[in-house]
Amino acid sequence: MSAPLWTDIEAARATGGVVSGTSWAVSGVVIDSRRVTPGDLFVALPGERVDGHDFVAGALAKGAAAALVESKPSDVAADAPLLIVDDALSALTRLGAAARARSNARIIGVTGSVGKTGTKESLARALSVAGEVHASAGNLNNHIGAPLSLARLSPTADFAVLEMGMNHAGEIAPLSRMIRPHVSIVTNVSPVHIEFFESERDIALAKAEIFEGMENGGTVVLNRDNQWFDLLAERARGCGIDRIVGFGRDGDVEVRLVDARTDDAGSDVEVMIDGRPLAYRIDAVGAHWAFNSIGVLACIHALGLDVEASADAIRNVSAGRGRGGQLDVALPGGGSVRLIDESYNASPAAMQAAFSVLALSQPGAEGRRIAVLGDMRELGGRGMDLHADLADDLLSAAPDRVYTVGPLMRALRTRLPTNLRGAHGDTSGDVAGQIAADLADGDVVLVKGSLGTNMAPIVAAIEALAEPTRLVANGR
Repeated sequence: MSAPLWTDIEAARATGGVVSGTSWAVSGVVIDSRRVTPGDLFVALPGERVDGHDFVAGALAKGAAAALVESKPSDVAADAPLLIVDDALSALTRLGAAARARSNARIIGVTGSVGKTGTKESLARALSVAGEVHASAGNLNNHIGAPLSLARLSPTADFAVLEMGMNHAGEIAPLSRMIRPHVSIVTNVSPVHIEFFESERDIALAKAEIFEGMENGGTVVLNRDNQWFDLLAERARGCGIDRIVGFGRDGDVEVRLVDARTDDAGSDVEVMIDGRPLAYRIDAVGAHWAFNSIGVLACIHALGLDVEASADAIRNVSAGRGRGGQLDVALPGGGSVRLIDESYNASPAAMQAAFSVLALSQPGAEGRRIAVLGDMRELGGRGMDLHADLADDLLSAAPDRVYTVGPLMRALRTRLPTNLRGAHGDTSGDVAGQIAADLADGDVVLVKGSLGTNMAPIVAAIEALAEPTRLVANGR
């Protein structure tokens, strides 16, 4: 039997809390009572809309071994296993810091405007050939998600891959100081969350905050093809980091992309790593996956690990649902359509990457390429222009019909030939039924938009046509 993640004594020492009720030990940490599994520590975080304390009794009933609370809920037993603290979020942060302090794992921090989660998942797979790996789940990358991910870090892990995200300046620095990475990768910098910044340069500076908490002797991995490479490298050196590993197509990098032959089932990639050639295959669809894979191998190279074994390990890493995962959906009258589900988030760079995947997709004999595009959020005063500017990249994917959702997408719609324009809706619910009814055998349909635009009803309407018949490349 494996050792517990936290005992009551250890958690109390880490958080400064007081143990109440029966003694306990836990194997996991959760903040959502719906995700409780037996043996978890449920952290009851107060929130603007809901208070975690209202769900403590239910979490314990589902098998939580204990609950971290600010006060004892009235509906739990007198001897309920609790850890009572002054502030639940602060206690979670201290628990994460304690997990980091006791860990001997080599920590890899991941940030960037796009590609963070895919890079993190690929890194976790790449590192698995060298030891026990812990990785942050989903996109747990903010002031709550990062300490939660750390609190879940097993003392026996050899590596940890932790994502750091931000919407505003000053948010990554405290996460980096808590995580203290040995290696940090900035996947790229692009105008994401530009609403909250005066310029793209300021976004780069915000991403550079990841360097502020790095361990002495750490290594920074940077995208040499990004226009902010020199600025990021300068900021890294200013933080005392001497080793910078570049990756990209540029000849003056340690990890250079020589060629990537991309098709509708993945990519064949050729790289030079410190002068040594390496060829490998990845099954994830899209040129952006091929490029991101060399950033992953640059991290493996920076750690001094076996890049060939890691390249083999990342072959079958795929996009998750909402992030480019693909699904074949049977139609009631026979045949099927292929759904490319990019409904989780969107930015100009991510839109362009999604269009390249649509371009590679091969419809059936009578099928069409259909794009369903929702507003990109947090673009500030440049929003209308950035949406309109997508037109050329979209048209290069040769769509047969384009549906749009949201006020900003009207700017793109007006730039398209009239014969390509499908319906437009102010919300996804306005057009979900119409889109589903329009689909026919052999169609490939891309659904892409920011989370705040809520493209999920469109995905649900397409999936409701029939039970999914099978998962395909790039899906889960």
